[in-house]
Amino acid sequence: MSAELPSTLRFEHEAMNTTFGLRLQHPDPGSAAGIAHQCFELLDRLEGKLSRYIEDSDISRINTMQAGETLYLTEETHACLLRAFDYHARTGGLFDITLGRPIEHRKNPSNTSSPTIEGSLVIHPDTPAVTCQEPGRELDLGGIGKGFALDQLKEHLAVWGVEAGLLSAGASTQLAFGGLDWPVDLTGGNETFRITLRDAALSASGTGIQGSHIVHPDGDRIPLPWKHVWLTASNATAADVWSTTVMLLTENEVLQVPGQIEEVLSLHVEDDTGIRLID
Repeated sequence: MSAELPSTLRFEHEAMNTTFGLRLQHPDPGSAAGIAHQCFELLDRLEGKLSRYIEDSDISRINTMQAGETLYLTEETHACLLRAFDYHARTGGLFDITLGRPIEHRKNPSNTSSPTIEGSLVIHPDTPAVTCQEPGRELDLGGIGKGFALDQLKEHLAVWGVEAGLLSAGASTQLAFGGLDWPVDLTGGNETFRITLRDAALSASGTGIQGSHIVHPDGDRIPLPWKHVWLTASNATAADVWSTTVMLLTENEVLQVPGQIEEVLSLHVEDDTGIRLID
């Protein structure tokens, strides 16, 4: 996906059902390896809290709550959920992490209709806790979890003295920091184009990339209008959220994104006519 990259040390780790990559600019390979190991321990910790497929994770425990129950969370889970619920409001409900049941139905289709969306969860703003008002909502962080993890890695790398690098979560999300230019090649259905990523995050969404995570709150009857979306933003969490959301927008709505959303730095979309820049 990238070419002609700056000279850095590279490390990889499997987590969150993808391969995380670290390209770190550091003068000491031994120290860099130790830092990368700490990063991977952080990723494993986050996955253990945020994955709906790990039985005792915070998310799995939320998904089995009954009416009136309150569950106390780790600080990382609470921070991620607060951002997700904030984006739910900012996107007019299009970005919704509580659609776990219809997402699972999309990923594993059957002859039954898509599950009815019901239930209600409340995230406490000042206490790391969630209360179930009515059961039925199941969380799936597929549209935000990897970006959130990359932002967490960046914060920890700053503490460990790493000043520049490129972090990636598979082919879907990348985060560049430290003032270096990273040429990134993005491939659509019939063409490839190159952008330069510098102190920004890039997220790619598409029916072939993470379509199984993209469900319209109004149901499966609404088709996804775009084949691919590539969006850069000021942080990886925002890039993940907005690239997922743009997949659900009409053309007229997409044309308004660059001017209305301050976090969004650039936006490319692909439909049957090809790839185009929205500015």
